[in-house]
Parts: sequence; C-alpha cells; structure tokens
Amino acid sequence: MTQPILIVDDEPHIRELLAFALGKAGYATVEAGDGEAALEAIAAHKPALVVLDINMPRLNGLDVCRRIRAEGQLPVLLLSSRDDEIDRVLGIELGADDYVVKPFSPREVTARVSAILRRASAAAPVEEPKLVSHGRLSLEAEAWRAAWGGEEATLTVTEFGILWTLASAPRRVFSRDAIIDRLRGPGFALTDRTIDSHVRNLRAKFAKLGGVDLIETRPGVGYRLGPCQGTSQSAGA
Repeated sequence: MTQPILIVDDEPHIRELLAFALGKAGYATVEAGDGEAALEAIAAHKPALVVLDINMPRLNGLDVCRRIRAEGQLPVLLLSSRDDEIDRVLGIELGADDYVVKPFSPREVTARVSAILRRASAAAPVEEPKLVSHGRLSLEAEAWRAAWGGEEATLTVTEFGILWTLASAPRRVFSRDAIIDRLRGPGFALTDRTIDSHVRNLRAKFAKLGGVDLIETRPGVGYRLGPCQGTSQSAGA
C-alpha cells in the first residue's frame, strides 16, 4: 500500500503504540496530535484510512469526522473512551466506519483497519449481480453508487455494504450477526449497536430523498429491505 494510515491522538504513547502495531502489519503510518493537524495531514499525505480519537484539543474527532465526510469517503476508525457511548454512536451516524474502545488491543485495531481497507479496496461486493434495482432504489456494485429515483446518495463503505446485503435478498430478514458476517466474516468483534447506528444513518440519508421506506425492522429478528416506493413503512426503527 502506497497510501499511509493516519493516526490521530493527542497522547504520544498511543500514537507510538499504534504506529508500531500497524508497521508490523506492513502499513506505513503518519501521525497527528490534534484535529487541526489531522486535517492538514489528510491534505498533505492522502491517507488510505484515518484512526481518529474522539477527545482531542483544537477540533475534536467528531468535528474532524464531519469534515472528512463532507469532502469524500475516506475510511475512518474512531477511538473512544468507555464512557463515550453517545459520542461513539454520533460518530457512526456522522459516517465513521467502525470504532474501538480504549483501552484497546493493538491487534484489534490492526484487524479492524485491515477489514475496513479490504472492503474499501474491493472492486465490487462478492454478491451478484453487479446492478440491483428495487422500487426506486438502485445500486451499482462496481461504481459503489446508490441512488433513489435517479438521485445519488453519498454512502460510506460500510453503509453501502449493509444496503447491498439487504438488497441482495430483498425478501430475507437479516439478523445483525448475519449482516456482520456478510461484511467482515464470521466471528468479527462488532456490536449490534454499530449496525443499528449505520441503519439509522442510511434511513436518514434516504429520507432526505423521499426514501422513507428503505429498511424495515423486524423486532427481535433484524432488518429487511423495505418496498422502496417512497411510502411510510409500518415497522419502527
């Protein structure tokens, strides 16, 4: 990989720990100690992914994530403290691809970085066909493009993967575990709440385009693609 991983944290020992772990896995790294330096490093180094701490001086991680998403689809892995649950959920809703809670295992961070990059670099999802249409929803796998009635929705890699999974079998109800398995392989350590946050984010993005019936919830089971006709769905969030 020619593009480095950007590590953003105001604690030097954490940056050093992650740089060492990622370096052992074969990744080049660059570092930034605050939010403003992170944005400068993104412009200068064009990283492949950002490992981003939430609590930082001079622009916190959530503000940095918001700015990253306003400009493109650069993958983001959040670092957060155990008592930052609300911030973690908000970060996912802003478009972060995943999060790790401090104190963390460097191996876990490296594994999640690798998983996100595999999804981001894939030419297309493994499921066929390459094009899926359902009601007003259309998905193009090779272009990683999602649209509602011809109007494009800007999605993160993880959001597109979830929506593609649901659209690949529109009559099937997918449990959260089944969605995680489709995205990252069986046994990957990811919480149900992360999937729920991404689904809320998808619903909010498509609702702005009129897609209020994008995804249905089956209480106690999981999620299914909705009728995608632009009419109110009966199942709750």
